Amino acid sequence: MASMLELALNGRKRVDAVPDNLLLLDYLREGVGLTGTKTGCDGGECGACTVLVDGEAVPSCITLAVRCEGRHVETIEGMATQARLSALQTAFHEKLGTQCGFCTPGMIMAAEALLRRNPKPSEGDIRTALSGNLCRCTGYVKIIEAVKTAAGQLP
Repeated sequence: MASMLELALNGRKRVDAVPDNLLLLDYLREGVGLTGTKTGCDGGECGACTVLVDGEAVPSCITLAVRCEGRHVETIEGMATQARLSALQTAFHEKLGTQCGFCTPGMIMAAEALLRRNPKPSEGDIRTALSGNLCRCTGYVKIIEAVKTAAGQLP
């Protein structure tokens, strides 16, 4: 079966026919061509596929696209505006919060959800918000520094 999916994707309204069993991750990557959202574990455990749905961090690999009907979905591609990186993206770049970069989009989206609900998080808040996002390169120190910088807590 297929359904019509109407949603706001990175601030733009879309209407697409999608199979009822299509995952949000596959819709974004294959249906729309937004490949910043990464396929990691396919089980909602690594965070590489994290996107925002109505401002909340969601693993897109275990979310059906049709569950996003009428909702606002944001991906890493929607973070930059007018070809300028967001404060969080800039902080990740400047504080060396990336190495291989595979986990970075999911980390940034999880951190964005945190900063929207808590603009001045403690380090514990940051660690908790990013606890569903795995990185195998950085050891998290630079990632946490980047989130603190974006929150105005570090120079």
